[in-house]
Amino acid sequence: MSIERRFGDVRTFSEQLCETLATEDYGVQTMADVSPAKWHLAHTTWFFETFVVKPLRDDWRSPDPLYDVLFNSYYNAVGAQWTRHQRGLLSRPTVGEVYEYRAQVTEAVIALLGEGRADPGLVEIGINHEQQHQELLLTDIKHVFAFNPLQPVFREGAAAGPENGREPSWWSFDEGLVEIGVAGDGFAFDNESPRHRVFLESFEIADRLVTNGEWLEFMRDGGYSTASLWLSEGWALIQSDGWRAPLYWQERDGVWWMSTLGGPRPVDPHGAVTHVSLFEADAFATWSGARLPTEFEWESAARRAAAPSSGNFVESGRLHPGAAATDQFFGDAWEWTRSAYAPYPGYVAAPGALGEYNGKFMANQFVLRGGSCATSMSHIRATYRNFFPASSRWQFSGVRLCRSK
Repeated sequence: MSIERRFGDVRTFSEQLCETLATEDYGVQTMADVSPAKWHLAHTTWFFETFVVKPLRDDWRSPDPLYDVLFNSYYNAVGAQWTRHQRGLLSRPTVGEVYEYRAQVTEAVIALLGEGRADPGLVEIGINHEQQHQELLLTDIKHVFAFNPLQPVFREGAAAGPENGREPSWWSFDEGLVEIGVAGDGFAFDNESPRHRVFLESFEIADRLVTNGEWLEFMRDGGYSTASLWLSEGWALIQSDGWRAPLYWQERDGVWWMSTLGGPRPVDPHGAVTHVSLFEADAFATWSGARLPTEFEWESAARRAAAPSSGNFVESGRLHPGAAATDQFFGDAWEWTRSAYAPYPGYVAAPGALGEYNGKFMANQFVLRGGSCATSMSHIRATYRNFFPASSRWQFSGVRLCRSK
């Protein structure tokens, strides 16, 4: 597919995701990690305007020079940014003005591509960047809707179920050297390289994700009240914040329900558990007599699994994890690993503002792998490294068990 077609399709898809939103929904911010839908639409546009259009168009005039501040996320080399936790205070520009801004920049990028002036590699980064924000838009609006007492439905038919599950099998791997990281052609982010060798001790890894039913057993067995299962920081956090179940779970008359993008649903015991922090994932693994995989074990195992195209991604329209399934390495839920997000040996951040994309976050974060039900299928690969702080729960984050042989 041509770069022009990919660019147009991704820009259109962002707007299609918002088709069920009312104007009032676009500006809500329920916590610092959540950005309003309007901001996501504008920020991804600012990215193309800043890095593709402005350097090539001397005659370019932005709708408002302050957009450079309002919609710059964290690029210090570009300039100042509006405070992240105050994005929800921006009643202006209006939703209509943001869509006009998108149309203006989209038209400019298409023209530059047609003239052969725009750098296709730079546009490809922007496409993948927008796909990341499409996922964030979905997880953020889920948080917004879940904390509304009216429990609005984002999309009718999403989170359909329940489904039948199955017991996990364990894949066995012998010790040895493996190659980790991206190799060959095709787009990848800089944090996926350089490709390098890692020695792995022998291990076993589950071929499916942990289920809601298994998580309910953990809860009933006192998982959230047994200090010995928890990392110290995690134990302090559940005491201070009162966590007793995954995010979006509520108990009603002895029955557990969850908020979904299709509205409230009873917790499906066969579904893959999601919206848990690394601390919860690690405690569950300890309770299970197992552990979380390293990102290197995960990548090595994922290469044995079915292709990413077999997974449950945003294209399915489900917008919710499915049941435990064979080869469930891609889609459904991002999988916590025990690996700190750090540079690979020989990593050097790109020069300039785009060098801030990944490298500056390589501290106090943990790696997640595999993609989720809100990820685009074309966006994921075995080498893809996502990352969040250990306390994060609002993403579609789940658990795969591993154990040493």
